[in-house]
Amino acid sequence: MYIPKHFKVTDFDEIRDFIQTNSFGTILTTKQGKPIATHLPLELHKQGDDYYLTGHLAYANYQWKTFGDDPVLVMYQGPHAYISSSWYKFENVPTWNYQAVHVYGTASLMSEQELQEDLKSLLQKYEQHRENAAFWGSFSPKTKKQIKGIVGFKVKVQEFQAAYKLSQNRNKEDYDNIIEKLNKEIDLNSRQLAEVMKARKTK
Repeated sequence: MYIPKHFKVTDFDEIRDFIQTNSFGTILTTKQGKPIATHLPLELHKQGDDYYLTGHLAYANYQWKTFGDDPVLVMYQGPHAYISSSWYKFENVPTWNYQAVHVYGTASLMSEQELQEDLKSLLQKYEQHRENAAFWGSFSPKTKKQIKGIVGFKVKVQEFQAAYKLSQNRNKEDYDNIIEKLNKEIDLNSRQLAEVMKARKTK
């Protein structure tokens, strides 16, 4: 993706943390030149020196049949919001602030055993803090058989790209004012973005 130098993020630890926090992504492939996309949770793992994204699709979702030698694109997005030019000290144009990470790689299918282990990991992440947690071991044989209805896959990562467009090119007065104005907006995205900008300001 196009990333102006002000907004490019290269710190891998920061990119990894962003993916773990905003793990509901979009995987994009093509079939005979036509783009195909699915929105789903995707987890980042390290195996040896390589990184992989793992996830699963419904068996009826034919996108899994497009996995092969052609590269795939996985996109993650964080909070985003409209930035009014009235929030600047001097006249300028309005814009949009956002965080986005793109991951390029090649996808392959998992074995059923690999898929089962990946589902256990996914459940552990999202269930461990809940009462009466729904872990794999607590499921009945009938429920576990539903694994036949999904297809597990992994994406061997070839490249990470990250863009955080957070008004880094504005002066301190404008930057602080943008945070203040975002906090007064009614939508949750704006207030979340304000928190992101505030946290980066203290780094």
